[in-house]
Amino acid sequence: MAATKKRIKHRSVGGWIWIVVKYFSLIFFSFAAVLPVVSCVITAFKTDAEYQSTNVMTLPAAWTLDNFIKAFNTANMGRAFLNSGIVLVCVLAGAILVGTQLAYVLNRFKFPGNTLIRNLFLFASLLPAVAMQVTVYNIMGALGFINHLYGYIIMSMGTDIISVYIFIQFMENIPDSLDESAIIDGASYFQIYWKIILPLLQPAIVTSAILKGVGTYNEYYSASLYLQSKDIRTIAMSLYTFTGPLGNRYNMICAGVIISLLPALIIFIVCQKQIYSGITAGAVKG
Repeated sequence: MAATKKRIKHRSVGGWIWIVVKYFSLIFFSFAAVLPVVSCVITAFKTDAEYQSTNVMTLPAAWTLDNFIKAFNTANMGRAFLNSGIVLVCVLAGAILVGTQLAYVLNRFKFPGNTLIRNLFLFASLLPAVAMQVTVYNIMGALGFINHLYGYIIMSMGTDIISVYIFIQFMENIPDSLDESAIIDGASYFQIYWKIILPLLQPAIVTSAILKGVGTYNEYYSASLYLQSKDIRTIAMSLYTFTGPLGNRYNMICAGVIISLLPALIIFIVCQKQIYSGITAGAVKG
């Protein structure tokens, strides 16, 4: 009896230790994630003199929107938002159409080389993008796509390997009997894809659009490499207006970062139900 009570007491102490460790880690990592955001917001409201004479967590003397207005006008962020919006819509539309059609062919049609193509896509996903940048740049230059928004869009909407595998895995759960019934009713392969497969792929499309959209919206390296004119800069490039060899104006940069986050935040708040359901359904179906 005493031994049993001792084991129960021992387990309860171990349980309390686990609870303390669990909640301490949650609080610590939550604080670590929120601290940079709070610091960025505070810095965005500081003047140049305040930023240079105080630490990052010191509150500004006056909470004004001067930095935000100046950052928006100086960096021409209105034009940058327009360019990023055009790029994002075109890239997502093209990548989803190409990816879903490719997944449809690889999943529904068994032909010699099907497995080879899948393995080549897997091999291509393992190659670092930087290693192929010289070749891609030479191709872009030969086609006259450098310093043109349409060239950057075409390059960015190239086949997304991860999205293709998401579509293929999701399509595995769509029964072939739907295709067979549609063929009996006289539907073509394109009609099957457009009217049956594509609507059923909506959860996977949402998941792919989130992954592709975030990467495209935040892309800086490729945008700075292929979009060299000031009139076609994206929102990620506009944030570097306040950097230079003589110093960086981090208060203006923080203001620009907050402005650039607002569209994504609004979209997330408005569409969070569809986003959560799409990610969950895509994960379960995969």
